Amino acid sequence: MVGESAVRKVIHVDMDAFFASVEQRDDPSLRGKPVAVGHGATRGVVAAASYEARTYGVKSALPSVTALRRCPDLIFVPPRFEVYRAVSQQIHSIFADYTDLIQPLSLDEAYLDVTADRRCLKTAWLTAKEIRARILTETGLTASAGISYNKFLAKLASDHRKPNGQFAVTPDMGAAWVETLPVSRFHGVGPVTAEKMKRLGIESGGDLRSKSLAFLQQHFGSSADWYFAIARGEDERPVNPNRVRKSSGSETTFRQDLVASDEIEAGVVRMVEEVWSWCEKRQAFGRTATVKVKYADFQQITRRRSRPSAITSFVELREAALDLIRSVLPTAKPIRLVGVTVSTFEDASSAPAGHLFEQDAQHTYDPAAA
Repeated sequence: MVGESAVRKVIHVDMDAFFASVEQRDDPSLRGKPVAVGHGATRGVVAAASYEARTYGVKSALPSVTALRRCPDLIFVPPRFEVYRAVSQQIHSIFADYTDLIQPLSLDEAYLDVTADRRCLKTAWLTAKEIRARILTETGLTASAGISYNKFLAKLASDHRKPNGQFAVTPDMGAAWVETLPVSRFHGVGPVTAEKMKRLGIESGGDLRSKSLAFLQQHFGSSADWYFAIARGEDERPVNPNRVRKSSGSETTFRQDLVASDEIEAGVVRMVEEVWSWCEKRQAFGRTATVKVKYADFQQITRRRSRPSAITSFVELREAALDLIRSVLPTAKPIRLVGVTVSTFEDASSAPAGHLFEQDAQHTYDPAAA
């Protein structure tokens, strides 16, 4: 039994349908309607969806054409990232009144270690409740929260009472609660791994717990220790306010599939401009440049090159990206999407962990989902 004094108190705060909720807040005519943040063209993807849209199966990273097929009345709203950033800063200012141990995961979610109880609210439950109330008062937006003794359980818990709710997993219930959940909900278990686990007879946390460490090592290699621990509700990772960001990237889906080399190169340069703007602002410079290409048939390839020293100018990054894209040009097969990423930061300590969906996450479209 873990001593009470040793129990860490972690809150995971997750804004409810953040981008879409901001748009509904700022435009009352959108309230109560299915809203998707994105450009709405048949070539684009959904960056965020309101809860009204989610009832139709519309979700982030879904191709716009599929989203409209599922919900013909879907309203597309262009993203306003400068507004989302400003609201995110408001929210993080609230967090800072309760703890210095804040680990952002994105603009709309973060871990908070409130073990020290700076505001003397007695419990992490009351702390989460006050934080959510302040977010609503100061931004007009709702948030959900998960409270537990580690990050893994806090993140699972925040999804348990969404939207606009909170749920706590205490030390005496953690392991048993995990056993009841599908492994597909676990952090670190993606769709491919979940399917592999299913083939091995592992569908719930209880199934996962029944497997020995040797069995998990045989089938999952270096991930075995993590799966063995979380099946027991264990996660020793601290809330790390200095967690570094490992890459910065941007990608675009062309309005029409392209085969002309100059048009494809122009698309790459636009992505370089976005990535370099971030790097310059954060003074975070990487040694590795990567170009991603997705063809019209959804085949995806990447080309990557690392240098002995960091890329410290726009011209260097542009030339590196163009060299990489030219390695697949000219192309007879039309190209649907290109992306540019910089990684292996030389000054990673200056790079925050938070990210924007459309700019940083690299998403692969599964044709079977269309």
